[in-house]
Amino acid sequence: MTLLTFRFAPSPNGELHLGHAYSALLNRKLAKASGGSLLLRIEDIDTTRCTPQFEAGVLADLKWLGFGWEEPVRRQSEHFAEYQAVLDRLIRDDLVYPAFMSRGEIRAFIADSEKRGRDWPRDPDGVPLYPSADKALPVRERKRRVAENAPFAWRLDVAAAVSRIGKGLTWAEFTDETLSTTRSVEARPQDWGDVIVARRDIPTSYHLAVVIDDALQAISHVVRGQDLFSATGVQRLLQELLGLPQPAYFHHRLILGSDGRKLSKSLGDTGLAKLRDAGASPDDIGRMVGL
Repeated sequence: MTLLTFRFAPSPNGELHLGHAYSALLNRKLAKASGGSLLLRIEDIDTTRCTPQFEAGVLADLKWLGFGWEEPVRRQSEHFAEYQAVLDRLIRDDLVYPAFMSRGEIRAFIADSEKRGRDWPRDPDGVPLYPSADKALPVRERKRRVAENAPFAWRLDVAAAVSRIGKGLTWAEFTDETLSTTRSVEARPQDWGDVIVARRDIPTSYHLAVVIDDALQAISHVVRGQDLFSATGVQRLLQELLGLPQPAYFHHRLILGSDGRKLSKSLGDTGLAKLRDAGASPDDIGRMVGL
């Protein structure tokens, strides 16, 4: 019998809140029920916002909850060489391109297009898709800009990537927290446009790192928030391009604030440290998130 492997993968760029607690505890519950294992991954590729202080807080909160994990913990910031090797492969295969437009230039380009009566397409999060102008740059011009240290990001040429795999994409999505039944979901990576897969100074992005890590850690079940449901389409595309195994997915309900919006680290919503200091117990946290 194949051992099931789950993971909880927080980013140490703020304090954990009730939404993180729900995801961590649900992963623990499912791993225990299936006789599987549970890994902790620290997703800290954002070296500006992620700090050792926040990571220490994350670990302290998880230990207080009674959340255990196998060692060693994978920290993404320690594996840039692995991500660089995969990025180099995508570059060689001509599936990514350097994108030089600044945010201001993107806004101006889109505004000019909309003035001429074109409704600019947006991704599932409502963000305008990246213009395709950089894809038309001659190779010599690209190399010149890179050599002159012009700021850029590596973007996936989604149209070329979809054409390369030559087939439709789906993923197996569990229908509820019991993980007893799955349905097939159509992956639509094109809805996101040419997503960033790496930056000039950081050889990866969330999308690229997460599929590499899930493969290297033999993750069989990805259990995470509903806010990442649509993004799974991009990750399925990368898995196919790179020949990586496909986990099964479950995108669980979100814990919302009293105003109905998703909880946020940046706004300090229902932080676990604050709840603990106010006298809450780990059992209280479980009840608050419906577990």
